[in-house]
Amino acid sequence: MKKVYRYAAIAMALLIAGGTAACSQDKDQAKTNAPAKAKSEKTAPALPNYRYVDLDTILSRYNLAKDYNEEMLRMQNNAESQMKQHENKIKNFANTVQHKMQNNGYLSEEAYKSDENKMANLQNEAQRSMQNLQSNLAQAAENAQKTINDSINAFIENYNKTRGYDAIFFKAATLHINPALDITDEVVEGLNARYNKVKK
Repeated sequence: MKKVYRYAAIAMALLIAGGTAACSQDKDQAKTNAPAKAKSEKTAPALPNYRYVDLDTILSRYNLAKDYNEEMLRMQNNAESQMKQHENKIKNFANTVQHKMQNNGYLSEEAYKSDENKMANLQNEAQRSMQNLQSNLAQAAENAQKTINDSINAFIENYNKTRGYDAIFFKAATLHINPALDITDEVVEGLNARYNKVKK
């Protein structure tokens, strides 16, 4: 009976010793891992208080800019169509003059000069028309650009009232910038939400 107690006591002593050693190892391990754990749990450094937007992306996705782009394309196509009409008109009249000359269709020099003057008038009319169309196109493009720029600037100024960024840059003005600072998507979403509300 005493042997059993002795063995039990020895076993208990071994268990306690093992437990103490394990605890000691756990503590040592915790100490060893403490710096690494603390390092891994360390919060990422705060981003600087400025952001940037990609203007090309805004212009390709902002509904106002897309609508103006479609309008400019319509104006361009209209200008090209009118230019083609003038060219065909001049070409057809030139063919008529050529046909008359080849078939003795001019009975007098005055008749020929009259057609010459008509040809010159057609050419001058085409030139004036093209100049007007190009001028209107350039003016429309300038107005569209101003309206879009004013709209973007006004939105960002209002947008930043609730963000409090020290600066908002255009991406094109930087050589390298952290992508985490990009707010382009948020700005596009806000621009389109505002534009759709007032769109007729």
